[in-house]
Amino acid sequence: MIPSFDTALDLRETIRLAARNRRIALGLTQSDLAGRSGVPLGTLKRFERLGEVSLTTLLALAEALDALDGFHGLFPLPEARSLDDLERQSTMPQRARRRG
Repeated sequence: MIPSFDTALDLRETIRLAARNRRIALGLTQSDLAGRSGVPLGTLKRFERLGEVSLTTLLALAEALDALDGFHGLFPLPEARSLDDLERQSTMPQRARRRG
């Protein structure tokens, strides 16, 4: 796998453009997508212009654009390098302990 050197701002811009381009490719107006997703039109316009959006809103837009699959691999577990790593992953606690 090739490492990525994108910053959070680069990725935000990529997501903003990808969502806008997908909406256009599907033949949807901003009003259409706002209605389909339940996202206020002003919020959608701000997202398409600046890339600023809450996670809940982003997921609603992705669902309306039939693009939720892209989120499934977002936080993969680190690759196991030993049997101990595999065992640790299979018995992971639900929460991390507080350090301090």
